[in-house]
Amino acid sequence: MATKAGKKRMSQSEVVNHFAERFELKRAQVKEIFEELSTLASREVKENGEFALPGFGKLVLSERKAREGRNPQTGESIQIPAKTTLKFRLSKSMKDTVVPKK
Repeated sequence: MATKAGKKRMSQSEVVNHFAERFELKRAQVKEIFEELSTLASREVKENGEFALPGFGKLVLSERKAREGRNPQTGESIQIPAKTTLKFRLSKSMKDTVVPKK
């Protein structure tokens, strides 16, 4: 998948390689750190409804209300049930770094 500037995004192995080289760790150690971070985030969101990742933002459970929708093929009205979703809210510092205010 190409990004805005025509470059490809970093693959998972490129991210792992970057951290392994940057902190002089083995690739397996870096993978283990990311797996533990994922496990920790999942557990915290389940228990507390949110998980903050300093400098990035936070994962937050969100309740979506039931609503009426339309079947795009037939135009028929359908009822969409309420559900719980997971959202990621970027931190203000990350937003300002990536997309500076004009």
